[in-house]
Amino acid sequence: MDMPTKLTLATLITLPASQLAGYDTALLNLLCASAVGKGEEIGAAQYSQILDQWTARVKSETERHLYRLRKHPAEYENSEGYFRMLMMAVVLHEDFGVRYNPQRIMAPEQMSASDGFFANPEDVFLHGLLGPRRMGTCSSMPVLYVALGRRLGYPLKLVTTKGHLFVRWESESERFNLEATGRGMNRHDDEHYRHWPFELTDQEIEAHGYLKSLTPSDELAVFLSIRGQCLVEAGRLAEAAKSFNDAARLSPNILGFRQLFAEAQSKLAANGLAIQRQALNVAQPPHSMRPPPNVGPDPNPLLRIR
Repeated sequence: MDMPTKLTLATLITLPASQLAGYDTALLNLLCASAVGKGEEIGAAQYSQILDQWTARVKSETERHLYRLRKHPAEYENSEGYFRMLMMAVVLHEDFGVRYNPQRIMAPEQMSASDGFFANPEDVFLHGLLGPRRMGTCSSMPVLYVALGRRLGYPLKLVTTKGHLFVRWESESERFNLEATGRGMNRHDDEHYRHWPFELTDQEIEAHGYLKSLTPSDELAVFLSIRGQCLVEAGRLAEAAKSFNDAARLSPNILGFRQLFAEAQSKLAANGLAIQRQALNVAQPPHSMRPPPNVGPDPNPLLRIR
């Protein structure tokens, strides 16, 4: 799958939603990673070639082992979709050495806004998985599975829950969720993600759009929010606020992006660097976009995903 070489993040965020649907999710992710860590640019074309090579390997190994599904379907939950995703997980782990960064593994109760999770962009964007380290986190591993799966024609979606990102297989005949951050591939229903890694209320699900399959605009908004968190870690608060604002504009019904933008503005003000809404092209959100009542404070809204 070829990636446009001249598309920039500045251009990308101006495109209408109807055009975003035509772009590879890997490209969206890599553009959001550009110039975040120490100012480096991300070579999207280079990583596209790696993705295409990995896709070919997953395809050949899946076809070679399809007889296992035919002979013992119950071992794969009588699901060809699950079998195909399991094969992808095996190939990524065994053939390409893809791993969750062990330094970023922590229990939910250990997570905090000061844990440095977003300090290294390679941990949270695709290039960390496709580069020599081959390590990532919940912010990047599900994106890798979706990018590869879509190249193979699989009906994959990204989905959020509080503090986490996961994969959904969503076709006319099958719908199930997949946990892509461990060794192998685990299949779960929505109820699982109502309670893990954090408990969810109905109000939070509605306000933050949890458990819903993301649209292309939502996916880009998620990647922009991750970019913003990395920029916060780097002390580049004005740029972080811009990323959060762009995310909120792309997904105006998601409370978390507006919270992240407000937090960045507060930090700027505390540093004597108050940012003007007009400078960021930010309008005061209409009443329908403001935080709904009875939704409790969320110190890490939406996407401190790991």
